[in-house]
Amino acid sequence: MGSVDSLTAVRGSTSARVPTDTHSVAPFAAADARWAGRSDTSRATSTVPSPEVLSRLAACAEAADLSGEPDREAVAVLRGSGLLALVVPKSHGGAGADAVTLNTCVEQVASANASAAIMLFQHCAVTSRIVENGTPAQHRELLPRLAGGQWLAASAWSESGAGADKKNLATQARRTSDGGWVLDGAKSFTTSAGLADVYLVLAQSRDDSPAPDSASKDTGYGAAGQTFFLVPGSHPGLLPDTSMRLSGMRGSATGFVSVRECRVPDSARLGAPGVAASIIARVRDSGASLGAVAVGIAQAALDAAHQHAGRRGLYAHQAVRHRLVDLATEVETARAVVERAGRRTSADPGLTTLHSKLSASAAAERVVADVARFLGSAGYVETHPINRFGRDARAVALMGPTNDLCKELVSLPWNR
Repeated sequence: MGSVDSLTAVRGSTSARVPTDTHSVAPFAAADARWAGRSDTSRATSTVPSPEVLSRLAACAEAADLSGEPDREAVAVLRGSGLLALVVPKSHGGAGADAVTLNTCVEQVASANASAAIMLFQHCAVTSRIVENGTPAQHRELLPRLAGGQWLAASAWSESGAGADKKNLATQARRTSDGGWVLDGAKSFTTSAGLADVYLVLAQSRDDSPAPDSASKDTGYGAAGQTFFLVPGSHPGLLPDTSMRLSGMRGSATGFVSVRECRVPDSARLGAPGVAASIIARVRDSGASLGAVAVGIAQAALDAAHQHAGRRGLYAHQAVRHRLVDLATEVETARAVVERAGRRTSADPGLTTLHSKLSASAAAERVVADVARFLGSAGYVETHPINRFGRDARAVALMGPTNDLCKELVSLPWNR
């Protein structure tokens, strides 16, 4: 029989007084069916993307931006690259990388393919939450799959009407008589929707045991009584919808995810009931920064400017050289702030992480706009990458926590 903290429910173990329902079985084994016949040995881990991986991701970016379809080819590249193992401990087949290494890898991937970078970042963010808050059984069952590339993870936190701070969730989690849960609701702006193998779903729960005061304290992001659940992508109660057409990050499969009468065992819960807000609050302290995605986009724009200058013989002009130096200085400054966030050496690492996203995303938008002006008519062609860089840079500011929410989180203590 499966242990109480096992993610994989045992078929036929349902109580006689509860009718068997496919929605009540956490189908992690079924989710692996498409991997049948493959070796369970994890792919070689990597802490830096190879030139071949970056080249393939760059080609994927161009195709996905034109089609607007989920970039399945980029996901396949990520699965085989070893990068999905970045934050998994070495004891479970991962690279055991720190936040500095993660930010550096995300930046490099973003310089080739921003959509792939945000999918990689979200995968690592969810994986880190499992590492920090998962049970030993969850570690045994999930971490090797996440490290080996068999599973891609995604977060399903946002929803229409809840606000950027996730305080008014409509998605509900209610207990069942057999000790499990039923999830009902709809999530929006979920990256890797339809591509992910496991989703970290945030829901409002009602538990008999109230959360401790320290866990229910207002953190500015999330609210008391919220709980995280790990739901397989193949679960019959979970339905992704990628009909959303974004102007930026077009290959990221950012869309909707619905959970309707989605029955999961209590072993699918990540962390204690009602304390998701405290888990979210600790995320910013990790040093992993979405600013890394912005730095990668800014670097790609700067590279495009240098390519243009080289082709046109513009380096002979002092004004051009100095203009490029100014752009490079802005990129390097943003990179330094993101690196400082990853090192977690400041007096308040969480604030530094928030500042790094604000600084880097703003810098990326400025650099891309300046490079677009520098390119002149050459960049005014629809297919020129600078136009994709601009749309992708804007998207970073809208990703959670959005830049407006970052400012609110930084300034929240001032109003207490």
